[in-house]
Amino acid sequence: MTEVNKPPRLGGWTRFVTARPRLSLLVALLITALAVLAGSGVADRLGSGGWEDPDAQSTYATKALEREFPASQPNLLLLVDSGRSSVDAPAVAAEAQRLTARLAGEKGVIGVGSYWQSKSPNLRAKDGHEALIAAHITGDEKAMGDTLDRLAPHYRGTHGPVKVKVGGIVAVRHEMQTTIKEDLTRAEMIALPVTLVLLVMVFGSAIAALLPLGIGIVAILGTNAVLRGLTEFTDVSVFAMNLTTALGLGLAIDYALFIVRRYREELSSGAEPLTAVGTTLRTAGRTVLFSALTVAVSLAAMLLFPQYFLRSFAYAGIAVVLLAAAAALILLPAALVLLGHRVNSLDLRRLFRRGRAARTSGEEGTAWARMATLVMRRAPFFALGTTAVLVLLGLPFLGVKFGTADDRQLPSTAESHVVQQHLRDGFPGSPGGGLEVLAEGKATPAQYTAYKDRIAALPGVLRVDGPLVKGQSAYFTVLPKGEAVDDAAQHLVGELRATDAPFDTKVTGTAAVLVDSKHAIAERLPWAAAFIAIVTLLLVFLLTGSVLIPIQAVVLNALSLTAMFGAVVWVFQDGHLSGLLGFTSPGSIETTLPVLMFCVAFGLSMDYGVFLLSRIKEEYDRTGDHNEAVRHGLQRTGGLITAAAVILAVVMVAIGTSRVTNTKMLGLGIALAVLMDAMIVRSLLVPAVMRLTGRATWWAPGPLRRFHDRFGMSEGGEERPVGGAGNGATSHDVPADTDGDGSPHAGSGVRAIR
Repeated sequence: MTEVNKPPRLGGWTRFVTARPRLSLLVALLITALAVLAGSGVADRLGSGGWEDPDAQSTYATKALEREFPASQPNLLLLVDSGRSSVDAPAVAAEAQRLTARLAGEKGVIGVGSYWQSKSPNLRAKDGHEALIAAHITGDEKAMGDTLDRLAPHYRGTHGPVKVKVGGIVAVRHEMQTTIKEDLTRAEMIALPVTLVLLVMVFGSAIAALLPLGIGIVAILGTNAVLRGLTEFTDVSVFAMNLTTALGLGLAIDYALFIVRRYREELSSGAEPLTAVGTTLRTAGRTVLFSALTVAVSLAAMLLFPQYFLRSFAYAGIAVVLLAAAAALILLPAALVLLGHRVNSLDLRRLFRRGRAARTSGEEGTAWARMATLVMRRAPFFALGTTAVLVLLGLPFLGVKFGTADDRQLPSTAESHVVQQHLRDGFPGSPGGGLEVLAEGKATPAQYTAYKDRIAALPGVLRVDGPLVKGQSAYFTVLPKGEAVDDAAQHLVGELRATDAPFDTKVTGTAAVLVDSKHAIAERLPWAAAFIAIVTLLLVFLLTGSVLIPIQAVVLNALSLTAMFGAVVWVFQDGHLSGLLGFTSPGSIETTLPVLMFCVAFGLSMDYGVFLLSRIKEEYDRTGDHNEAVRHGLQRTGGLITAAAVILAVVMVAIGTSRVTNTKMLGLGIALAVLMDAMIVRSLLVPAVMRLTGRATWWAPGPLRRFHDRFGMSEGGEERPVGGAGNGATSHDVPADTDGDGSPHAGSGVRAIR
């Protein structure tokens, strides 16, 4: 094989980003300062809902009822506790009536009613010691939150012979929003110092360790500004801020880790700082750009779903990925040029690294090289064994039950959770879990009565109240016999919608929202999966030029997520470890969470997959030896991927300390997925499978091979055929980080972190 050495050269991008490094950093500092101002107060503008389909029948009915019959949709509940007395005692009734009248006079409150007015048995606890005052707070989520903040202190607490607790949907969502903001601040306080310590352990140099953190902070602040701008045009979920922090730190650290590591290796090989930056951008920089595209594609799939909860994560995720990549490819090179060899300053591991510079990342004696050799020697065992373990860990997901997010997302001590739990345990007929049937069109009293009799005869119906008529609209309240969102209640939704009526009917309520949400996700899930698969196959083909590798990447990435999904059901649905982790299991998984976790975790898996495949591809192009390329690829990136995964897992675990169950599930679940992918799939399964597929791994038909030769992306310089490879493989011209015989010197590639 003929090799030609070329002198180091600076590409156009390198010249662009390093021409005026001080000016670049100054502009970046100003833009970041503007982002801080633009993004200030973003959390107060974010919503805590977004799980429903905006085009669904239930959503239409809910809005119509809120408009025409606000009392039918109470979102504020005052739980009145009479102590040892009965709620019908004269003193208790008088005080409750006074509170009801006072609440009815409050600004922004309509549809006030109470047990003491209606004597409805649904508003009175079975033991006779608690009853409800219900009302509807008007406005958008921010206005409702402001009204609640104004009212709650004046109604909460002791009033004569009664004690009052504040609950309802508004209180649940507002308390959830406040808790998330507090938890996010705590998570950042945990993640930042721990991450810095880990980066110092990885790099040794305190200066080098600060660079990835700086890139992450820029990405987070920039994304907050983007989200603040989006709130002017669309709804954005407060939960998206958790993803912003996690991916902002995690991916920025991944990208900066990759680039800084390569840059330091180039310096150690004798390159000047500017030349080292050029080589780094030409190699690691391309991989970072490609990785960012693959992660963004996975996150973009959530835009196909109608729920703004999922779309919000796409907005936040795409923004933070692109900003992290841009900062790593623009700001980081400028900083490296200015720092030069000082990037190694404050090297805390100097005493432990003497004599290490002479060692190469290609030594057979390294732990990663030994692991790669062992795995490929026993490839069938590792391929079948790891696959069996991953499938076994994912089996609990076969028993998944989907539900809606409710007050049980909050800690058991949260006031709104306490109120809702009292309703579930002590009130008849699942208050708040009833179904509302909106009737629109002209109808006679006899027609309303006949329709009421038909739905009352349905087997899953406990009781039907109504109708309440206003003009040409009316509504019925239907109480199911069982739980508010169990299978029977969901089946009842279908029966109500199928019941004949002489007017237009639409069904809403908790179970109806769940049915519509599940339908919307099921309808769009194949399209989202196809989008991720097709674009991922194309991107990985552009990276590798192989037909088989993209298929392997998609299948193995999906397989790496089985442990996460199995753990989600075993822990959060079934309630195992609930005491240790401090949450209340609702017995189900919120419908949108698996979609969100799949898109995020699949994207992160592709991130690590690109790091590994790009190194394997570079080695194979140079040597034409498939087994050696896999061994070197794992050796030179295994430590890097593991370190990056551990750091990202730390960030996700910090997010997982949240007191909100969905956020806890997201953080801990993705942390598990990341670690399983890096330590099991990338370290064992990928090399085993590639050993089994052998040189056929790199096959592509002639037209596709020529397409890749023209448009493909890879590390290194320009490509040319490898003499004698005999399989249509391509090889990079020998870059500045190889010796004359084609073997890597000490600065070659991404050396494994040891």
